[in-house]
Amino acid sequence: MSGDYWLARWERGETGFHQEAINASLQRFWPRLRCGPGDEVFVPLCGKTGDMLWLRRQGCRVLGVELSGVAIRAFFEEAGLAPRRIPLAGDGEDGGFEAFEVFEADGIRLLRGDCFDLTDTHLAGTRAVYDRAALIALPPGERARYAGHLLRILPSAAPILLVTLDYPQPEMEGPPFAVSAAEVEALYGGHGDVRLLVQQDILSGEPRFQARGLSWLRESAFLVEPRRTGMIRP
Repeated sequence: MSGDYWLARWERGETGFHQEAINASLQRFWPRLRCGPGDEVFVPLCGKTGDMLWLRRQGCRVLGVELSGVAIRAFFEEAGLAPRRIPLAGDGEDGGFEAFEVFEADGIRLLRGDCFDLTDTHLAGTRAVYDRAALIALPPGERARYAGHLLRILPSAAPILLVTLDYPQPEMEGPPFAVSAAEVEALYGGHGDVRLLVQQDILSGEPRFQARGLSWLRESAFLVEPRRTGMIRP
């Protein structure tokens, strides 16, 4: 999907993809990321998710990237936080901080810009990744590009907690798009061990997707751990 597509949806308030509740898989499997107080968790395509506040309450610092300034402003306003804009020096020819507007409050730093402009400099302090809304927001060709880019710039020891949706793709035009377990393995299996943590049928609790004609809908959570497990803190 083009950046203009998402910017327009936020401008029009078409944000049915936003979830008010804290994601159950995040709460259940959070310990598997082995993050401690002060560790940084990266949340790609973060929107205005309250999951970031939950992560902050666990004592972690949060780094998010989001294309829409509307979403970023809404996040801080709804959280009752007044962010400061942080001036950051440019990162030179590799496309650095000058590609983003940076907003921060109470240990949560959000970068407004394109996630494909991120470099390893931006994620140098990242301890783990939580992806609930990024992979499923992208069509097939963009998913491979996104996963490859993330793995190139992510510190080698950082695990990923990934939440996906799967359904018969011909029954509904995404986003969110259907992402199967086989595709997750294809995207991330070359990088690390991909573990399916849970898979559950959720259609009965999703009237919005029932109305769109889906015959089934499953939410899955995966843990992607780098094979260099010796680098992961016990």
